[in-house]
Amino acid sequence: MHRIRWILGVAVANALVVLLAAPVTNARPASAQATSVTVKMKEFKFILSRTTVHHGKVIFTVINIGKINHDFKINGKKTPSIAPGKRAKLVVTFATAGRYRYLCLIGQHWKFGMKGVLKVT
Repeated sequence: MHRIRWILGVAVANALVVLLAAPVTNARPASAQATSVTVKMKEFKFILSRTTVHHGKVIFTVINIGKINHDFKINGKKTPSIAPGKRAKLVVTFATAGRYRYLCLIGQHWKFGMKGVLKVT
């Protein structure tokens, strides 16, 4: 019984040494990770998968589920005109917290409700 305890103690000690000595190579600070947001567009509104994000890099997947072309503009960046049934990606970095307006610039779609505000914390 004494020998089994000794063997188990040595095994546990060796495991701890290996774990503590192993470098952590995949660790990234939470602020460095990108946030994903899906944006669905149709006449005449946007549907965002989330309306609040952390500051930093945000990847918008913009999908036109409507019947006419639309685009998506936020923080000085804009998608091209997206045809019905098509999608585009837009990568935007928000350096500071705040409220960022988004809208569709095609025609006057924004006047008919294709606009909103994304909260960045």
